[in-house]
Amino acid sequence: MPLHAHKEAILVLEDGRTFRGESFGAEGETFGEAVFSTGMTGYQETLTDPSYHQQVVVMTAPHVGNTGVNDEDPESRRIWVAGYVVRDPARVSSNWRAKRSLDDDLRDQSVVGISGIDTRALTRHLRERGAMRVGISTIETDPEVLLKKVLASAEMSGTNLSDAVTTAEAYVVPAKGEKRFTVAALDLGIKEMTPERMAERGIEVHVLPATATLEDVKAVGADSGGPDGLFYSNGPGDPAATTGQVELLQAALAEDIPYFGICFGNQLFGRALGFGTYKLKYGHRGINQPVMDLTTRKVEVTAHNHGFAVDAPVDEETSTPYGIATVSHVNLNDDCVEGLELKDAQTGKLKGFSVQYHPEAAAGPHDAAYLFDRFISLMAKEV
Repeated sequence: MPLHAHKEAILVLEDGRTFRGESFGAEGETFGEAVFSTGMTGYQETLTDPSYHQQVVVMTAPHVGNTGVNDEDPESRRIWVAGYVVRDPARVSSNWRAKRSLDDDLRDQSVVGISGIDTRALTRHLRERGAMRVGISTIETDPEVLLKKVLASAEMSGTNLSDAVTTAEAYVVPAKGEKRFTVAALDLGIKEMTPERMAERGIEVHVLPATATLEDVKAVGADSGGPDGLFYSNGPGDPAATTGQVELLQAALAEDIPYFGICFGNQLFGRALGFGTYKLKYGHRGINQPVMDLTTRKVEVTAHNHGFAVDAPVDEETSTPYGIATVSHVNLNDDCVEGLELKDAQTGKLKGFSVQYHPEAAAGPHDAAYLFDRFISLMAKEV
């Protein structure tokens, strides 16, 4: 599956830094927030992760596309990245599961990309200056003209994107084997492997649109008294611009519905508990982030994709209307908050928890798979 002949392309950051290369994928023009991902594998899962909506992803691994694209690994219904940047795309994709080349898939889904540029220099620039807006074009050759378009494009801060990536209709992922629990999962940009990991543990997952109400949540498993738990997924956008889902979570916590959230669900949990959130300089994206679980003191290597973080005190408890909140996980690279716990103020029993990363491990290491078991223990009232 050889690559197509490619046109010249340019990439211009909002501070004017310019890179010239060749088009990769679709021809045209695209804009978004420039971010980099440090994963050496899992590019198909990255591309189809809804958390990357309106972001132009720079791959730090120099050689991308070796194994082509298959029909089993997508994490959602489409590619979500706004643009794609690689140094050396594979000339030929080779894998027994491959159905087409990465170049073909990007082209078929109208994703504009660029190849043949110094991605190491671009990554260092983003690390030093921070994530910023960017444009890629195969039709505009003048960097100054493209820069004006970049500066006129939308910023990520203040943007609510969950409605753009959520499911249009509720659906059910049945439990595998004996059904043990029923969970309402709010789709803020959910990856397919997440409900799959819960189903493997006997959980029937009712995936709800991001616009779901408390009544919608309580209607899940209504014949047996409502859901055993509430789950918030990963997703794109600024958590400070998201209010409806925060109010829903506060209402659910007030009714003592056990809660588990990941990624965006961690940020919204923080806001529901009264903490603020802030934009990281360049974020965490990749499958090699070291995190310590402060409840066990174990270190795990984890899969990340976030540009915002929760502003909560690491070494002290915080009293909230719903119980006592503490930071449960921290990033060992920059001490960023990576998880929260909420316990009942009287009994000390766990009421909810969240992490800022992807325990479903698609793609990524399996160190954090225990979190799904912790959710089961929470719903079983064992912790």
